[in-house]
Amino acid sequence: MPNALNHWADKMEKKGLFVCVEGLDGCGKTTQAKFLVKTLKKMTYNAIYTAEPSRSHIGKFVKKYCLHGKGRISAVIEALLFAADRYEHVESEVTSALKKGKIVVSDRYVYSSLAYQGAAGLDLKWIEAINKHAIKPDLALFLDVKPEIVIQRLKSKKSVMENLETQRKVREFYVKFVENGELVRIDGNKSKEDVADAILKVTLGCLRNRG
Repeated sequence: MPNALNHWADKMEKKGLFVCVEGLDGCGKTTQAKFLVKTLKKMTYNAIYTAEPSRSHIGKFVKKYCLHGKGRISAVIEALLFAADRYEHVESEVTSALKKGKIVVSDRYVYSSLAYQGAAGLDLKWIEAINKHAIKPDLALFLDVKPEIVIQRLKSKKSVMENLETQRKVREFYVKFVENGELVRIDGNKSKEDVADAILKVTLGCLRNRG
């Protein structure tokens, strides 16, 4: 598989750091993303938490009709709606925060579309094309937990994608992105504290490399 994203949006002038946390449903990424922000703030970094689907009207629509509907809708429509929400997310939240020098930690980003809609059979180049507005994260993390484990954690099904078959296919895509060097794998099977330490270590390393 070639690199998932070959054409990022034009490089923006930014002072901050953009980190995205990816993973299967129930892998603990939301908990870890929020904890990372909390820890960075304690270290006096100006960090903020954000997520996709976003808080915008489009994001709320996506949550209601794509994730929590009676059944899964067309993967094409899914991808287009997620891309529209991502455009709104980047324009209204991410870009402005980065220009102000903040560390933006996003709970899911474009790799989620590539993995989930890719697993549904869509062409990655097409998904990439409709997300050409996406800016490249400075650090993209994949919190890796086995599909069988996340399904056990999801005691009550919350979205139409929370089933073993889908989660297995999605993980295959994430693993390929890791192998391509696009995502940094974090072992999510360890304790919450160990996972948090690993994420913080990688993030601080990225910050040091950025100077």
